[in-house]
Amino acid sequence: MNRLSLTKRAQILSALVEGTAINAIVRMTGISKPTILKLLKDVGEACMEFENKALRNLPCKRIQCDEIWSFCYAKEKNVPYDKRGEFGYGDVWTWTALDADTKLLCSWMIGDRSAVTAHAFMKDLAMRLASRVQLTTDGHRAYLEAVESAFGVDVDYAMLVKLYGNDREGGEARYSPAECIGCRSVELTGSPDPKHISTSYVERHNLTIRMHMRRFTRLTNAHSKKIENHEYAFALHAVFYNFAKIHEKLRVTPAMEAGVSDHVWTIEEIAALAG
Repeated sequence: MNRLSLTKRAQILSALVEGTAINAIVRMTGISKPTILKLLKDVGEACMEFENKALRNLPCKRIQCDEIWSFCYAKEKNVPYDKRGEFGYGDVWTWTALDADTKLLCSWMIGDRSAVTAHAFMKDLAMRLASRVQLTTDGHRAYLEAVESAFGVDVDYAMLVKLYGNDREGGEARYSPAECIGCRSVELTGSPDPKHISTSYVERHNLTIRMHMRRFTRLTNAHSKKIENHEYAFALHAVFYNFAKIHEKLRVTPAMEAGVSDHVWTIEEIAALAG
């Protein structure tokens, strides 16, 4: 198979990071699906390796964490009996940590919603930070021991627990949560500033994720069929978001605001990470 030119690779990656489904890219470019998936794998692996090295000693002060749901292979209720309970089939959760000031996606991890994934995620986040931070998570109980294990007492940590009303009536309740009627902040470690106990920015980034990756759409047939491709796609998104996407309010990329990069990356630069 002939290697795609840098221009053609950039064209495919541009479509991927803007939320175009792979089958649609096949129709748009005339490139075969296996070739596009091979490119996604190569660039995804290169993005993982690059960010693992680049996002170190980060000067963040306020971190917000959340988990976003998606599914792989099939919805949880439709997973074949012999695949049930096996990771990569059914519900998949992506854990994200966002810097409230620079909007940098500092750390992410794909897994289930268990304490095991929470511990691994928090340890990865802690290794990337240069100093003590104020950390806010939602009320997911898996965070409690995970934060203590990763940070000890060297963190100002609070949970923001959302309070929900009764479930909505009719079909609307199927695809949206019950109405949020309030929030309760719980200060757990150190002295978190009450003014900055928030998960608003990381929750807004969940929308960015769903808008930029077709496979994260709630009602879709463009979902990930293999967990590996799901991870490659998110790695590509993370580099694009951090290094190439200009934030509307900052007027620079999150990586530039955080001092990790000195310019706005092009799609060609991302494509070139794979050699």
